[in-house]
Amino acid sequence: MKAYYRLCAVILAAVLLMTAAINYVIIGHNSRRNGFYRYEAKRLADDINDTGSYDLADYPHLTGVFSESEGRLYVSNEPYVIVETDKGLYRVEYTADSQSGDLLLVTDLLFGGFFLLTAAILLYIRQHIVRPFARLNKVPQELARGNLAVPIPEEKSRFFGKFTWGVNLLRETIENSRRKELSLQREKKLLLLSLSHDIKTPLQAIKLNAKALSRGLYRDEDKRREAAESINARADEIEGFMSQITQAASEDFMSFEVVMGEVFLSEMVTRVCERYVGQLTLTDTELNVGEFSDRLLACDPDRLAECLQNLIENAIKYGDGRRISLGFDCVDGCELITVTNTGCTIEAAELTQIFDSFHRGSNADKVQGSGLGLFICRKLMTLMNGEVFAEIRDGCFCITLVVKLA
Repeated sequence: MKAYYRLCAVILAAVLLMTAAINYVIIGHNSRRNGFYRYEAKRLADDINDTGSYDLADYPHLTGVFSESEGRLYVSNEPYVIVETDKGLYRVEYTADSQSGDLLLVTDLLFGGFFLLTAAILLYIRQHIVRPFARLNKVPQELARGNLAVPIPEEKSRFFGKFTWGVNLLRETIENSRRKELSLQREKKLLLLSLSHDIKTPLQAIKLNAKALSRGLYRDEDKRREAAESINARADEIEGFMSQITQAASEDFMSFEVVMGEVFLSEMVTRVCERYVGQLTLTDTELNVGEFSDRLLACDPDRLAECLQNLIENAIKYGDGRRISLGFDCVDGCELITVTNTGCTIEAAELTQIFDSFHRGSNADKVQGSGLGLFICRKLMTLMNGEVFAEIRDGCFCITLVVKLA
């Protein structure tokens, strides 16, 4: 706020200085113009001294000349100046430039209005932009620290109303995600505790039968076979428990929601290209967009854009930076959108695993990432009744989104 007040002071001071400078110029100009009557009065006095007469028509700025002998020399309603000649004193009346005074008045009024308008605009900015922003500028820091209870003041301002609503929505989303994560962690912990307890029973039976067999306690062949079968059965139980643990560890740990709608393909392509054209230009990466018909897609536009962005991000990270292409085709009532990048370094055998959560290919050693991008794409496309698949063609990595047509 202090910086804003300093800025306001500088702007208003600049307006006042500008007004003063223009007044100075106008007054100086007026002084030069009004000085003509003095020059003409001096000429008049010289003519009277030299010839004893004068012609008033020769002096355009003078309106009348009255001698001392006529009386009441200093009485007149017109502006005048007294000149001294060999014949005596004369009152020389002249025309004052009233337009100059009017111009100065109009100029001052205009700059006064401009000063008040500037002050009003600065006050409006303070009330509706600077102060609301000052109340909100600490909110992101508190949210980043995990303080979800930070108060967010409601703003009716058209400038920050939607921003405040969006911050509140962000806080609610973070809070819901945290609550879901805690609930999921609690459920998994309880499951693991329950399974670990259940494993103890067959494990104990296996240990007892194994000890009996090792010590030769079962002399009868049938008993030994029965003990071996018991060990095998208990091992199957443990294997079942381990399958449950593996399933619990690999089950969905992220919640996905889609809101189905419709969007034209051209709008989606424009949206994605505008996001990356600047970045690709900086890296000298060629972006090719193939020809397509502007069909209407049945999808969640935001989620489909998220999938395309994930694919292009992967093309930027794992390609060789020469070319990224967007291709289009229509098959069986579906639009196929293919993102292709040159410089494929992934093995064909890995294509079946790249959509698994946390899986990172053999080409990802020197690239930061979480291994969730393609996993998220597959989940979102499934929820939108679509598909996603990958292939390698002519040394290029190609990944295709299959989107239903509306």
